[in-house]
Amino acid sequence: MPTVTAVVVALAATFGTGLYAALGPAAASAGTWFPLGVLLAALLALGVVASTAHLSLARPAGPELARGDLPAPALRLGAVARVTSRVAAGSAAALVFGAYVLPTQPVTIAVVAVLAVVAVNAFGVRISHGAARGLVVGTLLALTVAIAVGLSSEGPQAVLSSAMPAAATGAGIAGDGAGTPDDPAVATLQAAIEPGPLGVLAAAGFVFLAFTGLSRVAELGGSLRDPVRAIRRAPALAVMITTLLLLLLSAALLRGLGASGLASASAPLAALMDTSSSAQVGVLVRIGAAAATIAALLGALSRAAAGAARLSREGELPAFLGRGGSRGTPWVADLTLGALTLLLSATTAIVVTVVAALVHHAVVHAAVLRLPGRPVRAAVVAVAGGVGCLVVAAAMPLWPLLATVGALAAGWLLCAVTARSRARAADEEPVRRTDPEEQAA
Repeated sequence: MPTVTAVVVALAATFGTGLYAALGPAAASAGTWFPLGVLLAALLALGVVASTAHLSLARPAGPELARGDLPAPALRLGAVARVTSRVAAGSAAALVFGAYVLPTQPVTIAVVAVLAVVAVNAFGVRISHGAARGLVVGTLLALTVAIAVGLSSEGPQAVLSSAMPAAATGAGIAGDGAGTPDDPAVATLQAAIEPGPLGVLAAAGFVFLAFTGLSRVAELGGSLRDPVRAIRRAPALAVMITTLLLLLLSAALLRGLGASGLASASAPLAALMDTSSSAQVGVLVRIGAAAATIAALLGALSRAAAGAARLSREGELPAFLGRGGSRGTPWVADLTLGALTLLLSATTAIVVTVVAALVHHAVVHAAVLRLPGRPVRAAVVAVAGGVGCLVVAAAMPLWPLLATVGALAAGWLLCAVTARSRARAADEEPVRRTDPEEQAA
């Protein structure tokens, strides 16, 4: 696989939920200063890319954390955080899909999407590299249109005046993708906090959602034509391209909707398009958002199920989660995590995704510090990246943060109890006699 394809895979990992859902809550957290959060999130992502690449190239286990990298409790926390982040990312993707497809019933559409994707995953359907390439091209086209419309807009006052006829006919909210704090999609996706000194840090956390999944390139491993070059450069290039897009989107949305309008929109790109003179072209943005988020949902749930099945095989989770079907897919894990995804649809999915992902990456940074013979530069990046991940995680909205901490603690405890129980059962299992004379006796 050439390096260009690796870049496409990395971009496909970033061209998902974050591009369509992160900027609204970021604006709610930091106001017009949230572009600084975009830059901070990009720095965090570059640190993650560097540590993941170093970990992947330094030992045979690749980017996955393995026994010996850290003490068992820390490894368990990292694994639980990763699965939790993927499940929550699936819920966030489903909610964004619902907000763009049917703004009046986003949660209902999200539930239908999750059920459909769970069924597809159980049959082993995965996104090919060709489909990823098409997704990247389509997303770039849709975002280019949205950026052009936003930057050429006359400003939020003009947007509001142009939206008045729709509001007068009762179609304002359903048509423009905007919402209020009582709107289930807005409340679920954003968990907005009052802008304050920590607002930029919280904004960085929300925007970091766009950079989760970049380890996908490192997982390609031997299929890459030049693994060392691709693993080091492709994700970093994807981060820079995505950062540029996010900054352009930030400028377009701030000009077109204003900070308050952006903060209250459950589907900000659709709100920008539908309340401008380009409502017809807005269909393209909705299609692009729907395609990107359904692909993100498919990838998040399939990878979450694979992670849960791997933990089951390692004795960290109940054995039934590792059960696979005739196609080799962990269908029990698919169904179980699909149910958890539906439960998360009623909570602040984005915050759970971000905090769990930041905790996982902090553990990855810590694993780099334990590598023998690591370069000084890698250690500096790991320390700065790990501290940055924890600081940004701590700056997220309080109640969703506490809920995430509770979920991680519950998952960690479940793994610890399961591992101890399965180890005890293995020790108590009677040794089978294999000596023929002993059997005859």
